Amino acid sequence: MADSPILSSVTNAVRVLKAFSAQKRSFGVSELARKLELSTSTTHRLLATLAAERMVEQHPETGRYQLGLAVYDLMAATTEGFTLTEAVLPPMTVLRRRTGETVQVAVLDRREVVYVERLESPRSVRMFMEIGRRNQAHCTGTGKALLAYLDPVVLDRTLDGWDLPAKTPKTFTDPDDLRSELRATRTRGYATNVEESEIGAVSVGAPLWDQTGSVVAAMSVAGPTERMLPALSEIAHTVLEAAAVASRRLGHRSPIAGRPDLSRHRPDTTNQRALSR
Repeated sequence: MADSPILSSVTNAVRVLKAFSAQKRSFGVSELARKLELSTSTTHRLLATLAAERMVEQHPETGRYQLGLAVYDLMAATTEGFTLTEAVLPPMTVLRRRTGETVQVAVLDRREVVYVERLESPRSVRMFMEIGRRNQAHCTGTGKALLAYLDPVVLDRTLDGWDLPAKTPKTFTDPDDLRSELRATRTRGYATNVEESEIGAVSVGAPLWDQTGSVVAAMSVAGPTERMLPALSEIAHTVLEAAAVASRRLGHRSPIAGRPDLSRHRPDTTNQRALSR
C-alpha cells in the first residue's frame, strides 16, 4: 500500500488551532490534550512548535495557550476590503491580551486625534478613553505617529502658527523639538508619549497603512507609567506587530517605509530624550 500523503503531525497541529473558538479562547496543556485525545507530551510539543511560529502564545502568568498574532496574518492574506473597525478589532484584541493595557485607534483631524475604537484594560488601574474623544496630536502616541507620516508640505502647514499647548511639563512645545521627535518616530516606526499628555500615563503608537500606501489611522497602547515604562521596548514591538496585522487587513501589502524589520529587529530601548524630559 502506498504511503499516505497526509502527515499526522500537521493534522494534529491543525486540530490544535481549530480547538480555539470564540467560546473557548484559551487552554491548558492537559485540558487541550484531553479534548483532542492526545498525550500530554505530544500536545506540549505541538503547542511549543506552534508558539515558535507565533501561531499560539502562552500567557506569562497563567501558562494557558491562546491564538497568536500570526493567525491574524493568515486572516489578512485571505481577506480584502475591511472597514477600519473590521480591520483593527482582531489585532486590538490580541494586543490588549498580550499587554494587559488599554488599546485604542485614532484618526487625525487637523491638529487633533479622534479616538474611533477602544478596548479598555481589564486591570483596575487603567486609562479611561471615550470613543469620539479628541486630544491634541502633538502630545499623544497616536497623534505623533500620525503627524510623523504626513506629507512634508502638509506637516509644514499643520505646524505653521500652531501654538503647541503644554499639557504637562514634558509636552513638546517647541516646533523644532517636535519636528526632531517626529523624525525619530519615523526612524523607529512608532511614537512614544511619556507623560506628555498626562502625568502618570504613557502610550506607544504606530501608524496603520491602507492599500494605497497611505497612513489612515494609528493604534496605541496606553497605561500607567509604573507599568508601561519598564516594558516599553517590548510593548513597542508588540504594537508594531499588531499595527502591521491591521495594515495588512486594510489591504497594505508592500514593505512599510521606515518600519523596522520585525523578523530581525526588536526596538531600541525607550526614547531617552523623552524619558529625560
